[in-house]
Amino acid sequence: MPEKYARIAIVTGATSGIGEATVRKFVAAGFGVVGNGRNAAKLTALENELGAAFCGVAGDASDNAVLEALFTSAVDRFGQPVDIVVANAGRGLGGSVKDADLSQFEDVLKINVAGTLTLLQKAAQRMVDAQQNSYPGSAADIVIVGSVVGRHVSPFSAVYGASKFAVHALAEGLRREIGPKGVRVSLVEPGIVLSGFQAVAGYNDQLVQSFEDKFGPLLIGDDVANAIHYIVSQPPHVHISDVIVRPTRQDYP
Repeated sequence: MPEKYARIAIVTGATSGIGEATVRKFVAAGFGVVGNGRNAAKLTALENELGAAFCGVAGDASDNAVLEALFTSAVDRFGQPVDIVVANAGRGLGGSVKDADLSQFEDVLKINVAGTLTLLQKAAQRMVDAQQNSYPGSAADIVIVGSVVGRHVSPFSAVYGASKFAVHALAEGLRREIGPKGVRVSLVEPGIVLSGFQAVAGYNDQLVQSFEDKFGPLLIGDDVANAIHYIVSQPPHVHISDVIVRPTRQDYP
């Protein structure tokens, strides 16, 4: 018989930054975790390090087959259905509406919006069914990682921010739909977090240093993972629906 875990979680974007920190936090808390990312080698390394509590599924988080595999892998590996989904996978895009490289925008929409929406739908359909007979005896959580620029328009990241505005709308719409059915939907909006995000978004070293000079010390993945773990650790009737996490000195956005 497989070992019994306190919760079973899916975490996308699990190979670095907020996602990796969340995986580690969940495993330390006694959760079984299925992690997704494009970096198969990093997923294998995490499996070797974290042991039986972690299972990696490599692939693009906007690919329907990959997302479906996350749920089936959880049951196959842990013998329990998923009751936490952290929709964290995404990418940045530096630049304003006037100057952003729009050749990359389709990929931003695909992973940040379409992939997130598909994951949310799959999670919601399963969790609503599961909670019909188990709430309030058990919790079910969908946590979406948004951004402060999805709440406050920043002219220098407005194109990326537009994708996060869309994700925030999906999160709120889903919360209103399935919260009354016993499934918690929580939006976590980080400020500037030092991770691989900056390189993918095309931020140069000088820009990152300017963030550090103006707002530092900046957040790291662990800081946001702590907030995510706090959200899912509440009793089933307590719903932390929105959390903004900024470096103390970051006044805007």
